[in-house]
Amino acid sequence: MRTEDVLAAIATGLWRWDNASGVVSLDAEAARLLGLPAEPVRLTEAAVRSRFHPVDWNEIDGVVNLAVAEGTLAEARLRIMDGRGRVIRTVRSRSKPLIDGSDYQLVGTLQEVADPQPGASGPHTPITGDWRRSREAFLLDAGRALAEARSTAEVLRVAASLSMPGFSPDGLAVFGMSGERLTVIGHHGHRDGDEGPFTTMSLGTAYPAAEVVRTGRAIYLPSPEEYRRRFPTTWPLAERFGRQSWAYVPLVVAGRTMGAWMAAFKHQVAFTPDERSVLTTVARMLAQALARAGVAESERELSLGLQRTMMPVLGPGIPGIQVAARYVPTGGGLQVGGDWYDMIRLPGGTGGGAGRIALVIGDVQGHDVRAAALMGQLRIALRAYASEGHRPDAVLSRASRFLYGVNDGASDDADGDGAAYGGGAAYGTGTTYSGGTTYSGGGPRFATCLYLEVDLESGTVDIARAGHPDPAVRMVDGTVLLRPTAGGLPLGIDADTDYPTTRLTLDPGETLMICTDGLLETGGHDLDTGWERVRRLLEQHRGDDLEELADTLVEAVHGPGSHHTTGPLADRREDDIAVLLLSRRPATTVRETPRRTLMTIAQAEPERIAEAREQVRQLLHDWTDGDQLDPAVLMVSEMVTNVLVHTDGDALLTAEVGCREEARRLRVEVSDASDELPHKRHPGEMASSGRGLVLMEMLADAWGVEPRGEGKTIWFELTEPAGAEGCCT
Repeated sequence: MRTEDVLAAIATGLWRWDNASGVVSLDAEAARLLGLPAEPVRLTEAAVRSRFHPVDWNEIDGVVNLAVAEGTLAEARLRIMDGRGRVIRTVRSRSKPLIDGSDYQLVGTLQEVADPQPGASGPHTPITGDWRRSREAFLLDAGRALAEARSTAEVLRVAASLSMPGFSPDGLAVFGMSGERLTVIGHHGHRDGDEGPFTTMSLGTAYPAAEVVRTGRAIYLPSPEEYRRRFPTTWPLAERFGRQSWAYVPLVVAGRTMGAWMAAFKHQVAFTPDERSVLTTVARMLAQALARAGVAESERELSLGLQRTMMPVLGPGIPGIQVAARYVPTGGGLQVGGDWYDMIRLPGGTGGGAGRIALVIGDVQGHDVRAAALMGQLRIALRAYASEGHRPDAVLSRASRFLYGVNDGASDDADGDGAAYGGGAAYGTGTTYSGGTTYSGGGPRFATCLYLEVDLESGTVDIARAGHPDPAVRMVDGTVLLRPTAGGLPLGIDADTDYPTTRLTLDPGETLMICTDGLLETGGHDLDTGWERVRRLLEQHRGDDLEELADTLVEAVHGPGSHHTTGPLADRREDDIAVLLLSRRPATTVRETPRRTLMTIAQAEPERIAEAREQVRQLLHDWTDGDQLDPAVLMVSEMVTNVLVHTDGDALLTAEVGCREEARRLRVEVSDASDELPHKRHPGEMASSGRGLVLMEMLADAWGVEPRGEGKTIWFELTEPAGAEGCCT
């Protein structure tokens, strides 16, 4: 009796699928099961495919590919459709691939089976109904979780938490390659030290994971007997774990086997094609996740290395001051950009005292490797110029010439238009280049910079600014003032740019803050609204811990500190952040000093009168009598304007809020170099001037004019009502 007759007697058909020719041969029973006349027939793949349910065809296609790759049995259930698209029966297919080079033939059987009852699917039921939906939901969840993992440790935690439908392993291990050796890079379900000799081994070891990496093909061991038969040498080492089944699946990325994944079970698993398909799919996702995590960790390590190399360590050692700094890179990519800060000890000092230091902060255009490289070069150049003893204006002029020379080598960019700058809001005096900076190609780049020279003995600070945000000072009583400074073009734009120097005094107990525009503009703010946000944080801070204040400033932009380098907020960063804080600490406790501001308004800069008015408003931010605020600002405007209009010199404005008996007092002085004393006039109704002293007489509590050697000073005072909140006690 022929084999076909025997199989037909038990309602089993025989079929052969030739992958090379795309022809499927069916015997009479197989043809009948497919809804065709009961006679042997040869059909095209497309004709046979039309008889299967579309969903089941996709399943059998994956099962067959897996069986061909692993040389194992392909098994599945298939729903047979008639010409009207109705399911007429369900058949069970079992086939074995016969591989010949890149081609193969599948030889197998078809047998009719009863449709499964609802709820009857189990861990070894082929992929139908609830089991299929459960598997698909599991793979979706697993893929999502692995895609979100950002480090190797997170990937391994996700892998350990996966609950596979119906056959979850209780022991997992991930093996990675290190040269010619295999190393356990993570495990679950074992105590540390349990791995013993499996921790690291040669690729030639007679161990399943090593063979998987050598061959690139999975190994399934459904029973201890099978393990003992195939790997007798390492079986005694695996036996003590008490497992019943093992699956070793290759981890493949871009066609390269990078390691192996072991799933071990306390119960026996048959490793049906369905189960092998799930394990293989999870292994592919796991390999991709590990590869991504490895690249991300390498980038983070490179970023941290660059940051450690380029950013100074601001440790103790300079008496009388406290310094704190933070650098936070923009999200994504290499996480290192063009922002930097530095603190430089300068030669010499005043009277052999504490000496001088320089504080530098800057921002090279861009957030890429070239920006980081230029930043490193510029930082070294600034250090060299400062260490030679040059003044702040000379340091920035030389640095601009240096960067301009570096840009000469990149000026032949593809578009021929170089870099564009501008578009940001004005912030302080001079020009600030921020927000709107654009860059195309490999052409020239500019850098903003703020350079401060601090005399630690006297507290004087000489400032030169190249298109950078102005510094701010937090006074002893918590009042925060933005210190407008003269400025020039960003570095690298013009080889012969001048950078005027502005001087201010930092009293003991006061804190100086300098930052890049990333601290101000992140979160949809422009420079003005961003500064108001930072001002509130500075004023609300209590205590003298600069490290805590630095964290507060950064967290206001990026959230909790745990997200500064990793986590969901990292990718939302809009710009690098650099912030530097310096505070002068008195040797002994001193009485609280008055809040004071001082600024020069040059003849060529009448626009700075608006800044003088704003300085007075900031100085009186907590003045309880609001009716006195506008008169104070008006008198300041009149006094400074009179100097610029009626003399040939500059105006020096000094404003101070201090205690006098039981009330606070505002005293404003405006000095100039002219010996001509002002006198009160009686202007007519239509006169355009002559009312300055009249206004002061009406609005000030006290005022006067004092000759001061070569020049004079005109002053006025306002006294806060006694008993008001915030007054002296």
